Amino acid sequence: MPHDRRVERLVRCLVGLALCGTGITAIIEADLGLAPWDVLHQGISDRVDLPIGTVILLVGAVVLTAWWPLHIRPGVGTILNAALVGVFVDVSGLVYPDVHGSGAAVSSLVAGLGAMGIGSGLYIGAGLGPGPRDGLMTGIAARGCSLRLTRTVLEVAVLGVGWLLGGSVGIGTAVFAVAIGPIVHVALPRLTVHVDPVPAAEPMVAG
Repeated sequence: MPHDRRVERLVRCLVGLALCGTGITAIIEADLGLAPWDVLHQGISDRVDLPIGTVILLVGAVVLTAWWPLHIRPGVGTILNAALVGVFVDVSGLVYPDVHGSGAAVSSLVAGLGAMGIGSGLYIGAGLGPGPRDGLMTGIAARGCSLRLTRTVLEVAVLGVGWLLGGSVGIGTAVFAVAIGPIVHVALPRLTVHVDPVPAAEPMVAG
């Protein structure tokens, strides 16, 4: 782990991941449609009868194996993301209030988007490594593909598979696709930990 402000960065990463997990739960409970990867997670969850948080953890582990041929090294934040987001989803799902009515559903969707945007800003801004899914996208893009095209192809693919498996696709899916980028764009610069460069060692003078 980078030594500069490491405790603060670790705390920010953990808080960010907790917010992301809670945000996913809020969007699930809104029942207006999920983010593409969560459509896949929910579809698998329904088919294999496992909690969605457990599925998020397992899918993250599988995605991490795809990093190896791309020669990407995971950071501390990568491992924490893969291990904890699913746990935070399952735990927050136990205490999240039931959502009744369209107004409450929209509020839950908006709250979920806000939590995920701020959470992403915190964990990405901690600079401890990308999540498994983001790392896969950037790793493929680094091999000469357009990042925008890579993200689009991957998310359309997981969305399609998740929909076929029975995952929830709806207006919330479209709202997430449109809104999450701008929210993170605003949050990330304000939540990034700026690390001082390591000073160069002074030359030794023989004497």
